[in-house]
Amino acid sequence: MSEATATPGAAPINWKRHAEAYALVFALVVLFCVFGALKPVAFLSWANISTMLGSQSVLVFLTLALIIPLTAGDFDLSIAATLTLGAMMVAVLNAQMGVPLPVAMVCAIGAGAVIGMVNAWFVLYFRIHSLIVTLGTGTFINGIVLWISGSSTISGIDPVLVTYVVVTRVFGIPLVFYYALTLAIVLWYVFGYTSLGRRLLFVGRGREVARLSGIRVDRVRFFCFIASGMISATTGILYVGTIGAADPNSGNTFLLPAFAAAFLGATAINPGRFNAFGSLIAVYFLVIGITGLSMLGIQTYVQNLFYGGALVTAVALSQLVRKREAQDFS
Repeated sequence: MSEATATPGAAPINWKRHAEAYALVFALVVLFCVFGALKPVAFLSWANISTMLGSQSVLVFLTLALIIPLTAGDFDLSIAATLTLGAMMVAVLNAQMGVPLPVAMVCAIGAGAVIGMVNAWFVLYFRIHSLIVTLGTGTFINGIVLWISGSSTISGIDPVLVTYVVVTRVFGIPLVFYYALTLAIVLWYVFGYTSLGRRLLFVGRGREVARLSGIRVDRVRFFCFIASGMISATTGILYVGTIGAADPNSGNTFLLPAFAAAFLGATAINPGRFNAFGSLIAVYFLVIGITGLSMLGIQTYVQNLFYGGALVTAVALSQLVRKREAQDFS
């Protein structure tokens, strides 16, 4: 009798949704196995695995910075330039001016917050599309970076930073990977289990509806830009720690991969939404593909083809998922 009454109340498992949510995870495992079979000695070595996990943590950080405004419906094309500025400020202040490393780091993160405020001010006060504003501020920041660096790479940064980013390892993996994993966990919790995260998702789905519901939409978007700027600048600090120097042109190479990972991640774990763990998985799916192709002797231009193709495909898939969810909701 109890079984008969319990059966109607049991929610059926939606296998299609589960398959869709974890398709990217499955693809990552398949890709890893394929390259592992083709290049077992080089690809499956722990040195290569730890290198992939550690070297791409900077990209994970930047992608996580990007998905915050994306979740609210805004683009931030200045993240790569903010990364470069954060890296260069630490290098100039610490290596050239003798400012203690902690102070230089705080100044860099503060600069990221200011960039976020400027972006938010132009977007919200003048009602200019975020794509245009952040493209302009990113270009402006690149000019500042070239000016303060003299268009040259700056080294001689306090080795303590390098020690706490890549030299110190846990289970053979650099600490920078655990920093990125921690940020992913924090954003996962904020997006999924806090009122702030729910407001953020609501704003991204429909600003007018969110405004009519009593949500202070402009305030939410304002703080999203600030958070993006601060995390992007922090990413720059970590990038300096990974290579021990600041390159005035390095940040631009991260912009396309970050967008590709963000949109690809929106098709995984929680399809239709930008999410932290989806982005994390997407980054390592891309890096496994790039690393494997490189080991097979494929030309370097394939990297651009891979990232560009992944971005277009991911945007198309995420839009299809969003449309389907909107139809299901209605």
